Amino acid sequence: MIHHVLGLFTHPDEEWKEIKGEDESIGHMYLTHVLVLAAIPVISAYIGTTQVGWTIGTEDPVKLTQASALQMTVLSYIAMLAGVAVMGAFIHWMARTYDANPTFNDCVIFAAYTATPLFIAGLAALYPSLWLGMLVGTAAISYTVYLLYQGIPIFMDIPSDEGFLFSSSVLAVGLVVLVAMIATSVIFWGFGVGPVYLR
Repeated sequence: MIHHVLGLFTHPDEEWKEIKGEDESIGHMYLTHVLVLAAIPVISAYIGTTQVGWTIGTEDPVKLTQASALQMTVLSYIAMLAGVAVMGAFIHWMARTYDANPTFNDCVIFAAYTATPLFIAGLAALYPSLWLGMLVGTAAISYTVYLLYQGIPIFMDIPSDEGFLFSSSVLAVGLVVLVAMIATSVIFWGFGVGPVYLR
């Protein structure tokens, strides 16, 4: 797992070819990659919101109660695990349009590795700060989009021009999935599963 993560940051073209050549199951991918990396942002956010807090103006730090932070941590973790599977399913469904024949397994693996920068960027949540979050989040999203556009043609064995259209479609669906996750969290807040603040 670690050598692929480093490879995606140092030489993504070669790493996508290596990942494509492996025969890995979804179960193994989740156990060795997704479950571990998806824990980075949620654990970081739990620590950051309960132990460090964030300041608004010159006031004392605002923190979350441990119980509410734990609820939100668990729900966020489940959402990220599901998000990888949903994106993999969409990539698999969309591949038929571009005459690519990847397996569902391959598509989930591709989605998981593409999301790697977003998972690692979650370390910024250890210190809750609007500016730090925006800076790190923008960098992570930018590199994730880069990996997506670089990886689709290689992973799907399709020409670059088709890969651009395919990647753009995947990116659009990723934004829809993100909005759906935000809307779902608002619904959960309506049922009382939301942040409880300490001052």
